Amino acid sequence: MNLVRRLTVCASVVAASALVSVSAASATVTVPFQINPAPYGNPNGSFDAPAVRCMAVVGEQPGAVTITGGKEGGWGCLLSSEVHWLNLSTGASGFARLSDGLNGFPAEVTLQTGTGQLAVTVISVAGAITPGIATLYVP
Repeated sequence: MNLVRRLTVCASVVAASALVSVSAASATVTVPFQINPAPYGNPNGSFDAPAVRCMAVVGEQPGAVTITGGKEGGWGCLLSSEVHWLNLSTGASGFARLSDGLNGFPAEVTLQTGTGQLAVTVISVAGAITPGIATLYVP
């Protein structure tokens, strides 16, 4: 009887730890990065063109990452910018464009990259702007 009780407790501990690790792995993670619109990549921007804050959001969907603005409500990233990505684990790559931010929706795009280590570059289509670069893991 004592052996059965110990086995039950051990099985409960293993099951609980497996459930905790699944819930922790599915948590949403944000990775902030910056785009410097000032000439020569001045990290502080300039008076007329401050630095732009974007972020990558992973964990909402498996194998996908959302690029959006780093401010409240998803605002702040450059509208209609080009997004290039490379999955360093699988070799897959792609290209997309951030939305135009019309009708009260912030600029964003969801990339179906697959699971793996990802390199993302956001390039403005307007003027000489230093690209924003981020590396992250997509579960």
